[in-house]
Amino acid sequence: MMKVEEQSFLPILIGSDMNAYGMARAFYEAYGIKAVVIGRAHLTPTQNSSILHFFEEPELKKDFLAIMKKTAKKYEGQNLLLMGCGDDYVELIIKNKEELVKDFKVPYIDEVLMDKILLKENFYAMCEKYNFSYPKTDTVTAENYSEFSPEFQYPIIIKASNSVQYWACSFPGKKKVFIAYDEAEKTEILKSIYASSYQDTMIIQEFIPGDDSYMRVLNAYVATDGKVKLMCLGNPILEEHSPEGIGSYAAIITTIDPEIMDQVRFFLEDIGFEGIANFDMKYDSRDGSYKLFEINLRNGRSSYYVTAAGYNLMKYVADDYMLGKKQELVYADNEHLWTIIPNGVLFKYAQNAELKAKARKLIKEGKVTNSLFYKEDMNPKRWAKLTLNSLNYYRKYKKYFNKKGLS
Repeated sequence: MMKVEEQSFLPILIGSDMNAYGMARAFYEAYGIKAVVIGRAHLTPTQNSSILHFFEEPELKKDFLAIMKKTAKKYEGQNLLLMGCGDDYVELIIKNKEELVKDFKVPYIDEVLMDKILLKENFYAMCEKYNFSYPKTDTVTAENYSEFSPEFQYPIIIKASNSVQYWACSFPGKKKVFIAYDEAEKTEILKSIYASSYQDTMIIQEFIPGDDSYMRVLNAYVATDGKVKLMCLGNPILEEHSPEGIGSYAAIITTIDPEIMDQVRFFLEDIGFEGIANFDMKYDSRDGSYKLFEINLRNGRSSYYVTAAGYNLMKYVADDYMLGKKQELVYADNEHLWTIIPNGVLFKYAQNAELKAKARKLIKEGKVTNSLFYKEDMNPKRWAKLTLNSLNYYRKYKKYFNKKGLS
């Protein structure tokens, strides 16, 4: 590990959630650097930590550029790497990239490319062009949702096209993703959404059969030379099932599938992508294909699974952007279990017997990592809060888990 006094750059991370902590942990593990973490509120994952410096900025979104200017001045003379830990922050960084690059290294695409792939309906048009499979999809708006009827069978998935605007809205019963089992349920869900401040497009999709273990998550890093340097595929065993957590992974085993990885690599290089890309997809047993759901312009909330498997994702970014080190293409193939839930929850609610057996084997071999429980960053206060947070998953799964689908 590099000594702190030898560091040649400083990560500035925007956010305070589990992803922010995982990123800060990765930087600390690789270089001994304590990242600066800036968030609107100090959330449990980044509290009582000795491996990062946290600064609370309640008006972070509203005064984003001014706060970034203040931060750059505070650390003037240092080589600053700016990264966002959520979709909203990454969008802010990209929209202000022209100004931010005066003070920071910014490992993201420009706004023109972002607009082409940020909205899900635009992404599906790109899927057509690059021959990716994706679920049968339609869209509705605030103007036509009451008359809309899908051309495919129920159950259907309902989710926002504009995730940034969606997370800014509020309404009773709000979920990250909805599943509707009939026409009446579909109409009621859309009515609730459009009664809120969210007035953008909603995506309507067919439900791909299969439990959580049919999902796949892929993180890739595309270097400044336009070439992919790392691809790591994960096979979720279990997702979260609370309203705010639906679609977020709770336990992942790394896996490999060169065919889909090759296809994604060509896509990223061909469109001129740069930085970290994160893909969510689901294996469709009906035709043997992976159905792509979306691309995120950042590492996902669960992306520490990549680092845990032995491929430090933040090191790929920093070695390229900050240290100018040459990198070769790697398809990750180390098998490792990443989890944020107690083993009792994992083995009670996961439905794939083969993956559960594999998880038990990896745990027995010591090939298991929880992003938040880091032995180099533990004290009584942090341990107590994380333990209570972890035990709370027993209550959440008992209340919300439904084998039928996402609701």
